[in-house]
Amino acid sequence: MQQDDLIGTMLGNYRILEILGQGGMARVYKAHQENLGRDVAVKVLPPWYAADRNFVERFNLEARLAAGLAHPNVVTVHDANEQNGHLYIVMQLVDGGTLKQRLDRLHRAGKVMSTAEVVSIFSQLADALAYAHDQGIIHRDIKPVNVLMDRSGRPILSDFGIAKVLASTKAHLTRPGAGVGTPEYMSPEQCQGGPVDGRADIYALGVMLFEAQTGRTPFLGDNYPALAHSHIYEAPPRPSAINPAIDPTIEYIILKALAKNPQQRYQTAREMDEALKQAVMPVVPNLGNYYGLPPGLPIGPGVPYVATRTPVPMDNRPPTLYICFNCQHQNRAQTRYCTRCGYVLNQCTVCGEPNPVGNRFCTKCGQPLAI
Repeated sequence: MQQDDLIGTMLGNYRILEILGQGGMARVYKAHQENLGRDVAVKVLPPWYAADRNFVERFNLEARLAAGLAHPNVVTVHDANEQNGHLYIVMQLVDGGTLKQRLDRLHRAGKVMSTAEVVSIFSQLADALAYAHDQGIIHRDIKPVNVLMDRSGRPILSDFGIAKVLASTKAHLTRPGAGVGTPEYMSPEQCQGGPVDGRADIYALGVMLFEAQTGRTPFLGDNYPALAHSHIYEAPPRPSAINPAIDPTIEYIILKALAKNPQQRYQTAREMDEALKQAVMPVVPNLGNYYGLPPGLPIGPGVPYVATRTPVPMDNRPPTLYICFNCQHQNRAQTRYCTRCGYVLNQCTVCGEPNPVGNRFCTKCGQPLAI
């Protein structure tokens, strides 16, 4: 990287050692905290932000809120201050790279993340978001570069609160390379400038999950308007159309998280966390429904199954309806294409056969189906 005037200087108690990375709105440095003798990461914002005193006040407020978060998958904030026109925030140093670097390595090798690794990483991220949302803090800029990885492979979310501060000032809009959120990961409501709650973070987590399982984000475009249009109006491709080997449960989780209408997504990150953890649990898909019990009964060593209720007579049970991934319309079991939008409802990931939506195995090749 080019020479940096901060290298070797002191910001408060922190001696700046080297640049770790640079984004549109800040540089991140490795620094040494002289008084405590430890290495830390220091994120320094461009000097024009410090010229806006209202921005400085909001920045300090959000830094205090972020510093109050204590979770193993949320980066620890040690300090925040201003010196010589430099606004900076001091965080724990996480030295295992980022999730983006992990995904890039897989992409270069022509691979995607395994189901086991996906469940491990994304359930931890969902749990971290659930914790932050419970504290009233929305991230607003979930993306792979903001997920740090420690050397054991533990994901750690960073940059809580900064996107909100940037959103509250118009000054950044005139600065090249600066922006709020990242278009590839922005929810439809963010693209439309609407109110944002925790479900926007859930959408972004769904985009990252899509990327981890397919090697690309759901929508591709050269500019913000094109990407925003896709997020708002276009149905995402089914991940199995790109990666036929994807676990059907993971595909369902992705598509639910990517619903256009926030009401049709997971309503909390905790719900998404639970769905991810159940993705690796063996289940009996139909017995619960047949016996009038909750669906998805766990089975395995030490988990006996006992039918404690009388089966519901077939003639008295209401027909099961299946939701279209594209428009969320409810369709009957024998439907192959959505009766509202024409979307293929239960296409086999191996042979491409469009099966009745109620089928659990392909009528042509016998492959287990997503629905």
